[in-house]
Amino acid sequence: MAVLPALTFASAPLRAQEVATADANTTGLAVTDDTVKVGILHSITGTMAISETGSVEAEKLAIDQINASGGVLGRKIEYIQEDGASDWPTFAEKAKKLLVENKTAAVFGCWTSASRKAVLPVFEQYNGMLYYPTFYEGLEESPNVIYTGQEATQQIIAGIDWVVREKGAKSFYLLGSDYIWPRTANKIARKHIEKLGLKVSGEDYYPLGNTQFNSVINKIKLKKPDVIYAIVVGGSNVAFYKQLKAAGIDMSKEKPLLLTISVTEDEVLGIGGENIAGAYAAMKYFESLPNDNNKAFVAAFKEKWGADSVIGDVTQAAYLGPWLWKAAVEKAGSFDIDKVRAASPGIELTTAPEGYVRIHENHHLWSRTRIGHARADGQFDVVYETKDLIEPNPFPEGYQ
Repeated sequence: MAVLPALTFASAPLRAQEVATADANTTGLAVTDDTVKVGILHSITGTMAISETGSVEAEKLAIDQINASGGVLGRKIEYIQEDGASDWPTFAEKAKKLLVENKTAAVFGCWTSASRKAVLPVFEQYNGMLYYPTFYEGLEESPNVIYTGQEATQQIIAGIDWVVREKGAKSFYLLGSDYIWPRTANKIARKHIEKLGLKVSGEDYYPLGNTQFNSVINKIKLKKPDVIYAIVVGGSNVAFYKQLKAAGIDMSKEKPLLLTISVTEDEVLGIGGENIAGAYAAMKYFESLPNDNNKAFVAAFKEKWGADSVIGDVTQAAYLGPWLWKAAVEKAGSFDIDKVRAASPGIELTTAPEGYVRIHENHHLWSRTRIGHARADGQFDVVYETKDLIEPNPFPEGYQ
């Protein structure tokens, strides 16, 4: 397996022999002199499996690489994987198992905001630490979560600003799956669009797993918005984009332009590049990023998971989780959750695939916004990138 150069951190790690297990684990976690147990909690079945499988693969790759480089405080990571099965109560049940029964030192997991909201009370009650990889609506800050994806100011607001500035967009049709993230994200999008003096032409939601979009596509064709702002998630994307194309909407003509904040290379693998070519996505990471860190990461990922595997935004953010946790543990010299939490703000990864990232005091990451233009081969051309890192602000004034 190709080995990615070790990610570099802001502080030098402590050696295992410097921290006895009795000192590194004072709260009864599953830590021995040789091993430490963590949890992986994603949907590997159900409608969300199309999106979450890549996160599982990325987390396992990171764990393999960390173990190959000496582990965490000299201890090899062992993972316990649970399936949230695209069902939010199941996520909560499995989270409790990982924390109470398995006593894992960290959990890498969830994708939808609904699953995160379901497990959050569990992590806070039992004082676990969740590394959550998905771009989301913001409006949350928990001492028990490290958010490695973007929040609204880094994705929703930045993406709308780009399409207005660069494409002259004046009207938007908001479309999403029917749960907390798309509805809240579109609430923020609507506020920002109206703040700019622009128009929302329509707004519709469909259940997770829905495969019938012809009625809303007809409404969009009648309304003639400048932008279809799409937050359809999971397997529904396959039907939506195929039906858009079948209805004669050629995204390469940009009339209307389609801007999504929910489709990454992972979903395009199911959609088919030919069905989404010409659309734009607002993310912080694309597999096509040309930097050396990413080239090494992509090579290692494909060596482990196959040459035909793809890497999307959330997959890369999931990969960061184990590395950020390792850095915080070694900075703290302890696996104890309270000590890891205290050590986390300020942690930097200078060789992350997306580039430099840093944990903010609010447990989100400083990161860049990028706009990708979908190609027929399933990849994206990066057509825009913010010059500077955007400071995370999960509670933007006026958008709550």
